Amino acid sequence: MTLAVPPLPEISVVVPVFDEEESLPALHAEIVRHVGGMGRSWEVVYVDDRSRDRSYAVLLGFLEQGDPVRIVRFRRNFGQTPAMAAGFEHSRGRIVITMDADLQNDPADVPKLIAELELGADVVVGWRKDRQDGFLLRRLPSICANRLIAHVTGADVHDTGCTLKAFRRELVENLPIYAEQHRFLPMLAMASGARIREVVVNHRPRIYGTSKYGISRAVRVLLDLLAVKMISSFSRSPLTYFALLAAPFAMASLGFMGTVVFHYGEVSFNNNWGQAVLLTFILLSMACIYFLMLGLLAELIVKVSGLHGRQFAPLREGGL
Repeated sequence: MTLAVPPLPEISVVVPVFDEEESLPALHAEIVRHVGGMGRSWEVVYVDDRSRDRSYAVLLGFLEQGDPVRIVRFRRNFGQTPAMAAGFEHSRGRIVITMDADLQNDPADVPKLIAELELGADVVVGWRKDRQDGFLLRRLPSICANRLIAHVTGADVHDTGCTLKAFRRELVENLPIYAEQHRFLPMLAMASGARIREVVVNHRPRIYGTSKYGISRAVRVLLDLLAVKMISSFSRSPLTYFALLAAPFAMASLGFMGTVVFHYGEVSFNNNWGQAVLLTFILLSMACIYFLMLGLLAELIVKVSGLHGRQFAPLREGGL
């Protein structure tokens, strides 16, 4: 007897969860009403980031109700980005929606995001234009971070920190993330020519629990921004990246030797002064050659391993 394989859902909603037992029942009910009411096959992938409250028990209750729910539970708390990556890995839908579990994202906006995706976008980013958070500790740092990210990456996105996003499945499969880089997925996708659109979404004040975000996260966001910029530049042309690192050493070696010759005339290498000059010149020149050789090796590795093609594979044209 051949067992029938259940068809894959069209829509997967990925929800990272950490200490949200009070919010989860209302959130799940809204997802069932708005996503389940679209008349398409769907599933919700809840990733429990080792909650300390009864969040996991609440999620098991959804499973017992017979709803299309999948639950992933970590052995310890890893953070939102690993939880989102695990949700991507276990999701099966052709469309992947991400949202927070704190009820501030509105599941009623999901059909709007999917409609924009089907018009030709590869990523649809939610924009919390009327954000319901404190100004000094939440909105002001977010405004500054978004402007900095837009300036560095060139992505015209107003709200990179909004978790409510819609992705084509092939996009999330080709963009591995770590640290706090879930907010940079649209920027990483731009390197493959992904079409990014932005939709104004509803943002609601937090009713239950406390925020897991703080001003200390700004430091990690800045470090991840540097990492994302380096990765995107490095994967396209590693030789250029290393050549930029080698350039200061090349200029320093030539400038050092030129200054010595100009001020002191002919340098004798038979005394301590001449030997020190020669050693300094050799060290600076070796550093320059070292970075250039690393660039050549990196260029070879990228071409042979196909890293550029896998990470930034072109997306298919047309609709879903």
